Amino acid sequence: MAADDLVVAMTGASGAPYGVRLIEVLLRAGRTVHLTVSPAAVEVMTQELGRTVRLEPDAFDPLALLGPAAKGADLGLLHYHHFRDFRAGIASGSFLTAGMAVCPCSMGTLAAVAHGISENLIHRAADVHLKERRKLVLVPRETPLGVVQLRNMAAVAEAGAVVLPAMPAFYTRPQRVQDMVDFVVGRVCDQLGVGHRLLERWGDPVPGETGA
Repeated sequence: MAADDLVVAMTGASGAPYGVRLIEVLLRAGRTVHLTVSPAAVEVMTQELGRTVRLEPDAFDPLALLGPAAKGADLGLLHYHHFRDFRAGIASGSFLTAGMAVCPCSMGTLAAVAHGISENLIHRAADVHLKERRKLVLVPRETPLGVVQLRNMAAVAEAGAVVLPAMPAFYTRPQRVQDMVDFVVGRVCDQLGVGHRLLERWGDPVPGETGA
């Protein structure tokens, strides 16, 4: 445990590539990551990435989660916690962290956080970050948004969370899907205080153009 540890949770919204890329970037930045994954997130990963991840603590394999991205990443910095393990350190405010990201964040997880319903470790860890006034970044991916979902977003924002929808920008002129993934992941890293070079920032020269 260290004050610069980060918590990452993956839940059952579309957007598994965002979560996997975020974990990779954090590990490559030398940050200790405490990871917890919901069963619905596993189903999404199978659909979107073609990867099979087992959640049992004795069967979880970071290579299955990260795929080729595992090469070059310090897997010793990754600490996995089963989503039902309330004995995990991240379930307590006395466990110091520098922040948490739920990426992607399902509407069900958003609702649980908005109303303080800690049915699993993901909900509890998010609740801890709110009550301890630590950074909590929620990355929802849903469209269109209903009134209930919008109210839940307002509720978590009022409680102190950052609602960072998975909305890639086009002013960066993305050429690949990976460019769009990196834009969102880079914005999450900005909120967590993690340096990166994943995106071109507004005001930077546009590729192919020169300054005056």
